[in-house]
Amino acid sequence: MTDSPWLVVGLGNPGPVYAENRHNAGFMVLDLLADRLREKFKAHKGRANLIETRLSGQRVLLAKPMTYMNESGSPVASLRDFFKVPVDHIVVVHDELEIPYGWLRLKAGGGDAGHNGLKSISACLGSKDYVRVRVGIGRPPGRMDVATYVLKDFNAAERKELPFHIDRAADAVEGILSTGLELAQNAFNAPPV
Repeated sequence: MTDSPWLVVGLGNPGPVYAENRHNAGFMVLDLLADRLREKFKAHKGRANLIETRLSGQRVLLAKPMTYMNESGSPVASLRDFFKVPVDHIVVVHDELEIPYGWLRLKAGGGDAGHNGLKSISACLGSKDYVRVRVGIGRPPGRMDVATYVLKDFNAAERKELPFHIDRAADAVEGILSTGLELAQNAFNAPPV
């Protein structure tokens, strides 16, 4: 199935009130990829906004589920079934608390570390073997509740660096598509310079 498309999913919550939240890092990366391609997302019947395109020489579907984060799995499974995408051709871009702000970690498979979007996707796909581009947002300060923290916007200091980090995450997605996961991990699984 070498001509199978890739499905690149950015996780976030739909609507302007959530647009700048830490939890929407996945949407931010997909929006940047769309800008690079000069393409616009269109609504798809699978409850996702979608771009069908070519990226890094591959047939690619860029998708932003239009459900809330904890129900992301249903649109992802729907797109997988509609476009016949094997699980190893699914890349999920998401925010990650367990990684310092600005760091990236690329990996295939693994747990969900309490991330409700990943939990939903793994359950609906019946597999955890998809690729993840984990965008570090760091831990909440003090005793701040995790749910409160991820639904807050990036602070002023973080916002200054954010375009660089989102750009690097978009480069990582392109790296996975063009050179494969292992080489992309070697290039991006390090602290930002």
